[in-house]
Amino acid sequence: MMVLMMLGVPSAHAAGKAAGGQAAVVLPVLHVHKASGPIPIDGRLTDPVWQQAEPVVLTQQSPHPGAENPYKTEVRVLEYKDALYFGFRCMDPNPRAIATHTLARDGSMIGDDTVSIVLDSFGDKRTGYFFQINAAAARADGLVSGPLDTSFEWDGIWDGKTARTADGWTAEIVIPAQTLTFGAAGARWGLELDRFIARDQTELRWASPLLDADFFDMSRTGDLVLDEPLKQGHGLEIAPYLRGTKVRDFSRDASSWLTATGGELTWRITPQLAGVLTVNTDFAETEVDARQVNSTPFPLYYPEKRAFFLEGANQYTFGLDMGQTFVPYYSRNVGLLDGYDIPLYGGLKLNGHVGRMSIGLTDVQTRTTWVPTIVQHALGLPSAKVEGTNLLASRVAFDVDKHLRLGTIVTHGDPEVLTSNTLAGADAVWHTAKFLGKYTLELGGWGATTQGDMPPGEREGWGYRLDYPNDLVACAAGENHYGNGFMPLLGFIPRPQTNQYTANCSYKPRPSQTGRFRAFRQTGYDVALTRVTDNQGNLESEEMDVNPIHWIFNSGDTITAGAILRHERLTTPFAIVPSVAYPDGEYNFGRLSMNYNTSLNRQFWVAGQTYAGRYYGGNMMHQNLGFGWSPLHGRAQLNVSTDNYFGHTPHGNFVEKLWQLNGALYWSPNLSASTFVQYDNISFDLSSNTRLRWTMKPGNDFFVIWDRTWQRNAVAPGLNLAPAAESLTMKLQWTFRL
Repeated sequence: MMVLMMLGVPSAHAAGKAAGGQAAVVLPVLHVHKASGPIPIDGRLTDPVWQQAEPVVLTQQSPHPGAENPYKTEVRVLEYKDALYFGFRCMDPNPRAIATHTLARDGSMIGDDTVSIVLDSFGDKRTGYFFQINAAAARADGLVSGPLDTSFEWDGIWDGKTARTADGWTAEIVIPAQTLTFGAAGARWGLELDRFIARDQTELRWASPLLDADFFDMSRTGDLVLDEPLKQGHGLEIAPYLRGTKVRDFSRDASSWLTATGGELTWRITPQLAGVLTVNTDFAETEVDARQVNSTPFPLYYPEKRAFFLEGANQYTFGLDMGQTFVPYYSRNVGLLDGYDIPLYGGLKLNGHVGRMSIGLTDVQTRTTWVPTIVQHALGLPSAKVEGTNLLASRVAFDVDKHLRLGTIVTHGDPEVLTSNTLAGADAVWHTAKFLGKYTLELGGWGATTQGDMPPGEREGWGYRLDYPNDLVACAAGENHYGNGFMPLLGFIPRPQTNQYTANCSYKPRPSQTGRFRAFRQTGYDVALTRVTDNQGNLESEEMDVNPIHWIFNSGDTITAGAILRHERLTTPFAIVPSVAYPDGEYNFGRLSMNYNTSLNRQFWVAGQTYAGRYYGGNMMHQNLGFGWSPLHGRAQLNVSTDNYFGHTPHGNFVEKLWQLNGALYWSPNLSASTFVQYDNISFDLSSNTRLRWTMKPGNDFFVIWDRTWQRNAVAPGLNLAPAAESLTMKLQWTFRL
């Protein structure tokens, strides 16, 4: 195994034996020196100042940890004028094969050659920032809450450039101190560095190049020590905007111009703690939601995309790997009702740390508004008028030691302004990356109660979970209980008033690369069980998923095949479409499934999912097909997907279709035009969202957004699409840092 040296510090793989005879892991330390002069960001690493930084060398993490490889990668880190600079030199024996398929900000880079950074700026070994750049200089970033909980919607202010060389490519990244909140002076940060080579799915790491080490597991990062603490100036950031919108209603043949101005003021009270004031909050540039087809009686989850709510979102993570089963603070309940915008007067946020305590606070005041009749009926509101209200969420967590975190959460308010509602909860999460020497093991538990104008019944909820997420064997099990009177109106619970039991396990061996199965990178055998009862113990649903085939090829292609066995008890009728409803009763489903995805490192890719079998006393086939094309090294993109449901049941037949098209042109990573078109045969709406984005420099953006909707006459033959509504928005936003 290759040994890394940095200022005399041994690599992550040196030394010792731990319990069970496993090799003990000694995480490396990187001392960052202050550069003697400015560092121009051109992606080339030719400036002599880079020689002041000692290079570190990345080691192969996958598929063969520690093995020799032709992709030598050196990384240098410097500090200059309160910013961190990272320089990557990526050797490649075949530079013409370097893959890039996007230049989009926050675009998918799964099929691209990339370098990535995770920074645990608090040194708490739990939370952090994620930064990634591909060989074409497209940038992506996110917030890390834990190994299984990372949000990629957050956008920070940072910059990066790349350049091709005769023997590979290079990248320069600059991350200003004011983009981060971080620990006290002299504190050690966590750092992990990564390089991914798409064509053969090779991955290199710095601190923990082990198959069982998740890149977002902050407990496995090395230490970054700054020779001089970063400073944030006066800690003030002002981000005003100016917006103009022309709105047209074709049904009334009326149009109007609307203008707005507002913005945000951020004050970094300490390097660890930031307060944000937003006035006349605006989300015009936020990407529209991708529609989803719902074939179940339960609500769907949509991710948060609005910038104000994404900043510090990782502070609100509650419990262990709760996923979408229970989110106590679901920020999309603030300023949105059934997808309809509720204007905000403004709000306050507080994010960061005080010592070993992490803090998150969001307090928002909405405006009185009138929602469309369709929204009123969908939510059962007594009036189309929704009064303005105050909505609050607060989260405080305390790190007892490097393994155990205790936390509390409080939310208050009703987005529909119908009742008084308060949630209070507490949780505990214990994490180690040294179980039996090198494996990850996590334990978590939570409890909460809701108070206010609640219906009668038990107002408490609680749960626990054990997670063993490792490379060869990954297993998890848990239970969640939601009382009949447990109703967190600022949260998300798709199945309230239930007891839920889950267990899953995967065995994922890696075949020998010299044997007959050498085309396979990894195979998997998966089984998952879910059981849901009401609070009296009566079975509502039970499901077993078995995938005897889960193949991952060295090329990056994947195939999964299996079976789903499900029992469902409807206590109230369920309408899959307005014309087809299923009465209450007992139903058994048995379905076969097959998924396939070609590797995204190719210029053309296809993906498909097919489920076929029983459905509420009849049969249903579900097909999800996708196609992508990214010519000109990612300067153009075209993605088309169809989601189709064909049902034949005793209570009626139905066909549900959702068609989506994404197209984009990129002149550079800072200038792009994209369009997103959607149509479904339930709403009969065809909608398009077209966006031009010009980033003059990080933090200063100009947007042009054109939205248009056509409505189909469902009773007339043919498409008969008539324009329904249209808006054209221009928005300019700046960022000033003091």
